[in-house]
Amino acid sequence: MSDHARALAAEFLGSLLLLAIVVGSGIMGERLSTGNNGVALLANAAATAGGLYVLITLFGPLSGAHFNPAVTMATRGRGGMPPATVAAYIAMQVVGAIAGVLLAHAMFESALWQPGIRIRNGPAQWLSEGVATFGLLLTIVMGVRLRPAAIPALVAAYIFAAYWFTASTSFANPAVTLARALTQTFAGIRPLDAPGFIAAQLIGAFAGAWIGRRLSPPAD
Repeated sequence: MSDHARALAAEFLGSLLLLAIVVGSGIMGERLSTGNNGVALLANAAATAGGLYVLITLFGPLSGAHFNPAVTMATRGRGGMPPATVAAYIAMQVVGAIAGVLLAHAMFESALWQPGIRIRNGPAQWLSEGVATFGLLLTIVMGVRLRPAAIPALVAAYIFAAYWFTASTSFANPAVTLARALTQTFAGIRPLDAPGFIAAQLIGAFAGAWIGRRLSPPAD
């Protein structure tokens, strides 16, 4: 397998497993918490953070472990990634994320196709997504420059925190948003609300990457 094919496979599989973790842990957390949304969110956040640490550690050397179109687009210049590769990464991320949602549904014997019904709309939600994605890209850009070996832990810790300090529970990822619009579970979002989330995420991502590059010291 070529390096390019290996990288695309890593983006697909990583995105699939990430969404299986996000949606599956949301289902399990909601079922076991018997209506306590705080406990369900804690379980969802912890599982997501733990999964991210593992996935970034394993797939980072293969593809950079983006699993996120906003990360791919906002950081593409750093590695000189050509437009065709950017498009291929994003396609694998979106397809993998959708497959991960379907896998989670199948594991919990739920209907595979269930467009989201959870309302997540309005300025506070959009601001939350912008802030969440801004912080994620700031963490990645500065972490790569200042603490590259710590990137898995940095991203996992940031996402765990962002689940709790943002009103939107930190989707911070357009592929995740599109995929979560296909579930009616704890992690879902209405398809109608997804475009506002994605627009805010892209604005936050480019702002976070821009500021991160300017705060980081020059490379040696």
